[in-house]
Amino acid sequence: MAAICVFCASSPGIDESYLRLAGDVGARIGNGGHRLVSGGGRVSMMGAVAVAARAHGAHTLGVIPKHLIPLEVADSDADELVVVDTMRERKAVMDERSDAFLVLPGGIGTLEEFFEVWTAGSLGMHPKPVVVLDLDGFYAPLWNFIGSLVERGFVRDAAWTGLHRATNLDEAFAVIEAVL
Repeated sequence: MAAICVFCASSPGIDESYLRLAGDVGARIGNGGHRLVSGGGRVSMMGAVAVAARAHGAHTLGVIPKHLIPLEVADSDADELVVVDTMRERKAVMDERSDAFLVLPGGIGTLEEFFEVWTAGSLGMHPKPVVVLDLDGFYAPLWNFIGSLVERGFVRDAAWTGLHRATNLDEAFAVIEAVL
């Protein structure tokens, strides 16, 4: 099965519905026989997806920069916790160890990770699916903006059509599992 890299919020204080979503994603990863690749944190959505994935039998790989360890946010229960020096190294390990990318709601870190893997895929640097899970319209404003960039010629049609937006778990996992 697939090693699925999940990008999502690590911020405290978000609505509980997003934590439930992360738990549902983790359960789906485990129940599907997949492995989880994450940013190695134990907080917020990142922690919720890892806890649920392990609870449902998934192997979990966390990749965390060493400067975050003293902040006590590392997922010390991960089956494998890789400690790296920089955020750039973190992303490189996550990219290398993943077969697919699943983007959940998140902030600037999530957006940065999303845009980087989408860009790399659109340039032919990897064939891995990039799926944005948008259950409640969280990404609708961004999706509309990107659509306007396509219309204005700033984003190639091939890049746009290579990106997947799912409105439920079944759609998201269907895209991931069809490619693998």
